[in-house]
Amino acid sequence: MRIGVFICHCGSNIAGTVDCEAVAEAARSMPDVAFATDSMYTCSEPGQEAIIKAVTEHRLDGIVVASCTPRMHERTFRRTVERAGLNPYMFEMANIREHVSWIGRDKKANTTKAVDLTHMAVEKLRHNRPLQSKSFAATRRVLVIGGGVAGIQAALDCADAGLEVVLVERNSTIGGKMAQLDKTFPTVDCSSCVLGPRMVDVAQHPNITLYAYSDIQAVSGFVGNFEATIRKKASYVDWDKCTGCGECMEKCPVKDAPDEFNEHLATTRAINIPFPQAIPKKAVIDASRCKRLITGKCGVCAKICPSDAIDYEQQDTIITEKVGAIIIATGYGLFDHKVYGQYGAGRFPDVITSIQYERMLSASGPTGGHVQRPSDGKEPKNVVFIQCVGSRDKSVGRPYCSGFCCMYTAKQAILTKDHIPDSQSYVFYMDIRSPGKGYDEFIRRAVEEYGVRYVRGRVSRIFPQNGHLVVRGADTLMGAQVQVEADLVVLAVGVESAPGAKELAETLRVSTDTYGFFLEGHPKLKPVETNTAGVYLAGACQGPKDIPASVSQASAAAAKVLGLFAKGELTSDPQVATVDQRRCVGCMKCAKTCPFGAVKEVEDRAGDPKAEVVETVCQGCGICSATCPQGAIQLNHFTDDQILAEVNALCQPNLGLNSE
Repeated sequence: MRIGVFICHCGSNIAGTVDCEAVAEAARSMPDVAFATDSMYTCSEPGQEAIIKAVTEHRLDGIVVASCTPRMHERTFRRTVERAGLNPYMFEMANIREHVSWIGRDKKANTTKAVDLTHMAVEKLRHNRPLQSKSFAATRRVLVIGGGVAGIQAALDCADAGLEVVLVERNSTIGGKMAQLDKTFPTVDCSSCVLGPRMVDVAQHPNITLYAYSDIQAVSGFVGNFEATIRKKASYVDWDKCTGCGECMEKCPVKDAPDEFNEHLATTRAINIPFPQAIPKKAVIDASRCKRLITGKCGVCAKICPSDAIDYEQQDTIITEKVGAIIIATGYGLFDHKVYGQYGAGRFPDVITSIQYERMLSASGPTGGHVQRPSDGKEPKNVVFIQCVGSRDKSVGRPYCSGFCCMYTAKQAILTKDHIPDSQSYVFYMDIRSPGKGYDEFIRRAVEEYGVRYVRGRVSRIFPQNGHLVVRGADTLMGAQVQVEADLVVLAVGVESAPGAKELAETLRVSTDTYGFFLEGHPKLKPVETNTAGVYLAGACQGPKDIPASVSQASAAAAKVLGLFAKGELTSDPQVATVDQRRCVGCMKCAKTCPFGAVKEVEDRAGDPKAEVVETVCQGCGICSATCPQGAIQLNHFTDDQILAEVNALCQPNLGLNSE
């Protein structure tokens, strides 16, 4: 075998603390190395051309590049090796930037370690074998999970490009959190006016199949060939017949059902359409409140329904859809403000959340757009906004910034002045974070034009006094304690992962971060991809985002799907596990530990159980290989022999620098 080794300076990233020339010199003495050199930027076009030229001139069979992380450039170099006429898997990469130069300043020690890592890569390459990808057909349909603004944008982008889209929303209407907003920042335009037409487009698009009031039960298969099991929950209304006239809501005698859309600021009927612009505009019966379903009596809605749409016997239905790609757009949840007992949430009716205040501001909300105190219905004159409730606070497990709370608080303060001209708003804040286009100007507008008073400091306590609420805190700029008498307190609650996100992640076999948000494939290079091929992310399910960022990421996810299907046939990664049937004893521990469901049980000719890997599902994580007690499973490109060769390379003290 003839191996070529290329040591990259990466400008001064590596060369600043590693003697690259010495590493190349040491590489020349390694077994089967026929050529070794160092270059300034191996990943550049001249650097790649140098690799191709060396393969021809020195008749090389494999290439080792010692540079940065394989997560950045392994695919680049594999394409280069393939252009040179070699199998792309006859390539190895040693990470001497993140693993060496960036973690130490001792040049001598760094150079020694760089030689060791390069030697390990050479030894592994000596045991590599050419691998071949397989082609397979893909189903040109996409499943979008979540019908908020991100899911709507992703679905419309895919559908407009000619793909069939299956959109699944767990609530009875699409629209998500944006549908609950009164206005949006920084333009202060009507949220429903922006979102409404897009919701209608989804309902009327010939390429979109909408399953509202539905959940994802299971997902099997692999990129290009997923099979999703959808549970459509019983609404006890035949939606094919329901016209959304609302007569059932007017006549229903049960008036104390919780109104979740209006954030429990009011009650609703046992049969309900969440809001006038709902899509689909169909009624749903709350089985936990309906007298007919609980006692067998009543049935008023069925008697007065002009289209005979009420069906008390309706059951959940299971639907199966085959798709080739999945976009997760499940949005976000809101922090439970009751954790902050010092703020009196849950005890003082005039302490409300920011989303409740949005519903109060909305003309279609429970108060018809009139701002009032929940305790007595009076118009508040002093309104205090408290920021970072469930954000940037390690004590409640939320050390991250929720991103857009500063902006929506400023918007709500401005709207308060519009609704109540003689009111005064106060904002207790830690820092103002307004990085978007026109955002900082919007904050200044709240202060300069609307007279909003910003107090930099934390609130320590809220307590009632003389029919008002006293907000006590610190002004860190003044270095003094402050007290503000408030008629209404609005808590800017932070963003957290959506309810059920972790369970959905397990179903889709994708990862989540510490806080339950879906984890992207790479924070910079794969911001909308996951570690499962064919599954993409859109919007705040990946982390806190405002509306423009969510829409942008949704379009990016749609573009990834279109790029995936543009290839015609898809190719599988050959770095998958394989089973030696002669050694397999059929214990199936591999199947139990596989996070992707890629191992299935089969029978051999004698009828004995054996494990078999579904290559198109396997993601090459290697868990099965480490689990198998018989060593019957090997991971292509990371076999036991290849890994042991790397370990043995560290035990050879005969490479000059390594001998020290």
